[in-house]
Amino acid sequence: MSDLLRNIIRLLLFILVQVYVLNKIPPLHQYVIPYLYYLFLLWLPFNISRISLLFVGFITGMTLDYFTNTPGLHAAACVLVAYVRPFIINILSPKDSTEFNYREPSPRSMGWTPYLVYVLILTVFHHFYLVLLEWWSFGNFLHFLIKVLSTTAISLLLVIITELLFARKMNYRTNTA
Repeated sequence: MSDLLRNIIRLLLFILVQVYVLNKIPPLHQYVIPYLYYLFLLWLPFNISRISLLFVGFITGMTLDYFTNTPGLHAAACVLVAYVRPFIINILSPKDSTEFNYREPSPRSMGWTPYLVYVLILTVFHHFYLVLLEWWSFGNFLHFLIKVLSTTAISLLLVIITELLFARKMNYRTNTA
């Protein structure tokens, strides 16, 4: 299966799970909102161009915005994640190219600790910006902070469960590709 087809199927599955499963869960609390759809952006290949990454982030966010009736909230947060992602990968990836020959981020390609740091940083960026745009002002800073932290915690739990349940077959980069 080509990378493009696999990523289109992933996008559709993540959006469907977010819209028809996670968004249908009765609110656990006013602060806890489970998000998993942005994991699609985190799973994109390392070698995707920045412009393509930003475009895919925008399409991902707008698709979810269409289903949730939130004009541009998720698109803005996804574009931010797509913008910051290459910088985080450059910081966390090994500098020796012989150690780093996988095509996409995963616990197997990066190791569990760097991968969890990568996911944590991008999750905090996504949720902080999304909650900031939802509230449009800080209001009560403690409530804002609690919502960001609780949403980040539940989303990280979902990401770890997804990684453990759906281990991806890792493809190596080659000199010919």
